[in-house]
Amino acid sequence: MSFTRNLLTFVLIFITTKATMPLNFSDKLSENYDSYRESTISNRRFKHADIQPLIAELKTDEQFVMEQVGTSFEGRAINMIRIGNGKTKVLLWSQMHGDESTATMALLDIFNFFKNKEDNFADEKNEILKKCTLYFVPMLNPDGAERFIRRTSQGIDMNRDALRTQTPEGVLLKKLQNTIQPEFAFNLHDQGVRYSAGNSSKQATISFLATAYDMERNWNTVRKRSMQVICKMSDALQKVIPGHIAKYSDEHEPRAFGDNIQKWGSSLMLIESGGYKNDVEKQYIRKLNFIAILTGIESIAKKTYKNYKLADYQSIPNNEKYLFTLLIRNAIFESAGKVFVKDIGINRDEVNQNNATSFKIKSTVDDMGDLSTFWGIEEINADGLRVKYFNDYPALAAQFGVEADSKTMSLDAPANFLLISKDGPVYVIVNGIITKLSNLE
Repeated sequence: MSFTRNLLTFVLIFITTKATMPLNFSDKLSENYDSYRESTISNRRFKHADIQPLIAELKTDEQFVMEQVGTSFEGRAINMIRIGNGKTKVLLWSQMHGDESTATMALLDIFNFFKNKEDNFADEKNEILKKCTLYFVPMLNPDGAERFIRRTSQGIDMNRDALRTQTPEGVLLKKLQNTIQPEFAFNLHDQGVRYSAGNSSKQATISFLATAYDMERNWNTVRKRSMQVICKMSDALQKVIPGHIAKYSDEHEPRAFGDNIQKWGSSLMLIESGGYKNDVEKQYIRKLNFIAILTGIESIAKKTYKNYKLADYQSIPNNEKYLFTLLIRNAIFESAGKVFVKDIGINRDEVNQNNATSFKIKSTVDDMGDLSTFWGIEEINADGLRVKYFNDYPALAAQFGVEADSKTMSLDAPANFLLISKDGPVYVIVNGIITKLSNLE
């Protein structure tokens, strides 16, 4: 009895202690995020004009210094926001690719974080701003953002313009690097939603990279610091999205700003925002950026990143491409009087419309055959079901608005077909969207 009482007492103390332990910085950020979320921006396809009032409003807070540091090729203002007076300089920029806007939203939230004087982060903010000076350049490529395209209005990928500097946006970034000479830099991007965290079924929601400064991918002190900060950010996010963190390929790209800024002496952390199920507008991933970036900045201020080693960085799984948007397994095909089984990998892509303020889906058959080593963001097992086409089912074709002219399935063709059992159609796939017919009854 004595042993049992002692055991129960220990368990009770452990549970009570755990419940009352103070949250660390990253956990507090996650718990309080909604207090800082900029509610006026909730769609990825916002434009330069949409964020200008939010940036101008920062002038009313004396801790922020806002200045126009350049203009885009088409004359749109590129602004830089500075906060803090510390010795360690940190440069952060987002949306150098116009259609990669997740981190821009997160930066707006981070501005709100520093503006808020009534929260319980006073100590952390004071330490960050005492130790660091932060330089933010949101929406570095406003012309591309206007069209929601990767490249600038000159048709140049500015992340491949570090050497020639033919874009005014690239010239500006290089100038900022030279004049500020930051010790740390955050290069903030989006990647496709079909990347996986290693060889797994999990989407690579956030991928990090300490960019390589030479072809041999060597490590020096500058690059090692990048790796250490990344490990801190990765640890924070693993608590929130376990298994969804990856490490981007570190092949050296001599034309890229990320690789060159590492080479020029700033420890650069690349963050790629991928996909997360049912987060089409990346509002949850926006929160993850908020947590990761501020966690990284705090670790720089406190130098806690130094606790990590190269092995910690190398243990992060690689960013791979093992996902289809939709994977249909074990579908039965008929051809030339023969019956066989194939898996069908379908991908859905966004096509801008309405002046790039919204999008439509374009879906194609990407691969067929044995796809057992891949996964789908969405999957169904079609075991026992046959592939058929709308020309045999004109009523369904009319119901779903599909032209009933396809009699075969080919790669790169629109993903429009049916899966039928001996009793008739079970699934309808139109433009890569799958509908179970029982749901229509």
